[in-house]
Amino acid sequence: MRVGFWQFAKAQYTTVPPVPKVDLTGKTVVVVGANAGLGFEAAKHFARMNPGKLILACRSKEKGEAALNAIKQETGCETAELWLIDLASFASVKSFAEKFEKEGGRLDILVENAANAPAIEKLQFTDDGWEASVQVNNLSTSLLALFLLPRMLETADKYNTSPRLVVVASEVHYWAVVDKDLLEASNPIRHYGHKEDLGSTLPDGNRYQITKLWNIFFVRALNDRLHRKPIIVNAVNPGYCYSTLRRNFSGLRYAFSTLMDWIFARTTEEGSRILVWAGVGAEEKRDELRGAYVSLMEVHEPSDFVISEEGKKAQDKFWDTLIEELSQVEPRVSQIVKESLTAPVNN
Repeated sequence: MRVGFWQFAKAQYTTVPPVPKVDLTGKTVVVVGANAGLGFEAAKHFARMNPGKLILACRSKEKGEAALNAIKQETGCETAELWLIDLASFASVKSFAEKFEKEGGRLDILVENAANAPAIEKLQFTDDGWEASVQVNNLSTSLLALFLLPRMLETADKYNTSPRLVVVASEVHYWAVVDKDLLEASNPIRHYGHKEDLGSTLPDGNRYQITKLWNIFFVRALNDRLHRKPIIVNAVNPGYCYSTLRRNFSGLRYAFSTLMDWIFARTTEEGSRILVWAGVGAEEKRDELRGAYVSLMEVHEPSDFVISEEGKKAQDKFWDTLIEELSQVEPRVSQIVKESLTAPVNN
């Protein structure tokens, strides 16, 4: 599927339906990046559904506590908790996962919402040696999902449920420019994102689009390897919303994004409805959500590149190198993949 300007504009002016009315009694929800923007608004919606436990996974303790207090005051939810996680640090992701394994209990809904949009002028690198948007949007997001995957499978088995993993992607994946160097790189993730291996021929302004394309790859590859196990994993597009995501922009890019905000942006609350729907909606046809790309409370076809033979090969290479890199971060990733997943069904 191709999405051009007019399709984008039409979608932005389409009314976003209200969130479904769902009872989450006894269930545990984790929202990553819940202190502001889409994550905060999504967490408020979940809080009104009477969750057994609602974990706000935030980087900043100060901002997280403010969000927690606001949610409790606005919704009356007394089961919300603040847990700290910094996706720019593998150690922080591992610490969060270890805490959840000890204290988290069941896990019914995991919304991975935190994202990083890099500035064009100068790339920022984490202490782990990765370009920040690649580590936050892809490596750490995938690492957390894999760490918590066994608990979601246990929850499905013990409570006869279908836990959901929601990865926030974007329509910008339709416009990702995948150049020859990236396609032919033996390790595309290191080629694109590691300080020691970063390729020099990648187009400026394309980095965020590539990370969102890789979110789609991760969801589709993971779904292929779940082989219809009870977990529902999907990638969701909240649309173009007012967001702190563009806080790193400057110059003409900032001016353009400000104009786009004025003309096209949805409120963050409207965008958050789509995240929540991906986590709790369409229960009667949930199998359609397996590995799906969701936008405006509907399953949409991803980009032509994603569904092409070339795209499928790129997806498989991305998955293989992702697991290779994450296994170096934490050796038990390989064991989780071996015990929880199978060979992809399309092979």
